[in-house]
Amino acid sequence: MIKPLGSDKLMPLYVADDAKRAELIKEAEGLPSIIISSAAAGNAVMLAGGYFTPMTGYMNVADSMSVAKTMKTTAGQFWPTPLLNVVEDASAVKDAKRIALKDPNVEGNPVIAIQDVESIEEFTADQMATMTKEIYGTDDMDHVGVKAFNTVGKTCIAGPIQVLNYSYFDKEFAGTFKTAVEIREDMGKLGWEKIVAFQTRNPMHLAHEELCRMAYNDEKADGILIHMLLGKLKKGDIPADVRDKCIRKMAEVYFEPNTVMITGYGFDMLYAGPREAVLHACFRQNCGCTHLIVGRDHAGVGDYYGPFDAQTIFDNISKDDLQIDIYRADHTAYSKKLDKVVMMSRVENHTKEDFVLLSGTKVREMLGQVIKPPKEFSRPEVADILIEYYRSINK
Repeated sequence: MIKPLGSDKLMPLYVADDAKRAELIKEAEGLPSIIISSAAAGNAVMLAGGYFTPMTGYMNVADSMSVAKTMKTTAGQFWPTPLLNVVEDASAVKDAKRIALKDPNVEGNPVIAIQDVESIEEFTADQMATMTKEIYGTDDMDHVGVKAFNTVGKTCIAGPIQVLNYSYFDKEFAGTFKTAVEIREDMGKLGWEKIVAFQTRNPMHLAHEELCRMAYNDEKADGILIHMLLGKLKKGDIPADVRDKCIRKMAEVYFEPNTVMITGYGFDMLYAGPREAVLHACFRQNCGCTHLIVGRDHAGVGDYYGPFDAQTIFDNISKDDLQIDIYRADHTAYSKKLDKVVMMSRVENHTKEDFVLLSGTKVREMLGQVIKPPKEFSRPEVADILIEYYRSINK
């Protein structure tokens, strides 16, 4: 395993001491409070679990702009995306030095964290536009990430936090949600030193499975961390519980025992393409992984990014800033000649007609019509779970 980002050890911000946490929960009852955005709540959960080591809280305007433009804070710490608590109206906490942050995603809006307020500032329209373009590569409000980023407010509340719970993630996804601390501990118990991480927000089809196997074999790894996003997605994406079931079935049937660890993390998808790929690399390094698989259009949406932009962004990142290695995956497809999924660039004597090329859109259309995807695309056990899900929502 490799060291965490910018630190010799993980820095989880969850208050693990029961007595201290109870004291803070009591204190929160008397503090000025504000309901934060889902994105800010996700940031708190990631900070709580050590995923966002070495960050200690939410960034101010200067650090946010510096990170957006250079992927470094004003103090020089490498980080790829602004870590924000922005709201539309901060009047409820004006002049407060310590505030309670309420969770928008849990009924009753319980306090998720306490924040020491270092500053409350407004992003200008120009600053919002600059951050948007730098992070997302576009200012098109039809881009789901751009729209989300620009509709939660411009008032930036900066300062360190102490996190009191993991929102809904540890309850709704018990057994799957894990902190970076827990993942490192579990991999240590298995004796894993070289670990390949696979990021997913979708059920894994056959090409994903083979990609994990290729990386595992090519890098002579000890294990594979299949790490799924459990937070909010865009309309039409498969719910996390269905994805979880699909991935577990695939691993159970098709991978050797003790070679795959299936876990999830509590964060909303940004759909920021290359910048989000770098963020994925940061917190997989914090998990202890030595390699991250980055494939075609990693963390992308629509046609906003080139197919391999999320790989080439790493060309300009120093090993002094980010130690994890990137396993760069090319186009994968099922070869009718070889009767298996291959990286298309690795096989000889193939024409386009020798591959089964199915887009994710085409497969979603098939599933929407309750048609089982072909064996060249999906394992039958996984397809059965997906068909059951689509049948349930089409009733």
